[in-house]
Amino acid sequence: MTQAREGAFLWVDHEGNPVSCVEKVQILRENDAELRQALQDAFEDGVLMGVAPQAMLQTFQAMLSDLKNPLQGRSGGEPS
Repeated sequence: MTQAREGAFLWVDHEGNPVSCVEKVQILRENDAELRQALQDAFEDGVLMGVAPQAMLQTFQAMLSDLKNPLQGRSGGEPS
């Protein structure tokens, strides 16, 4: 996914082409909104409980780094 303009994203496939299926884009947008809200809530909880904001951000970055590509190792899959 790349940022196309402020507040909107362009999801691309393995070849760099935009994902154009309306249903897929809708699901991606819904997932984006849900994740943003969950991250914001977790961030605020941590900060309000005394965790340094930078420490919360580092924790989130570590979580992202630990994500596994479900297609890795399968034919047609891209390594993460």
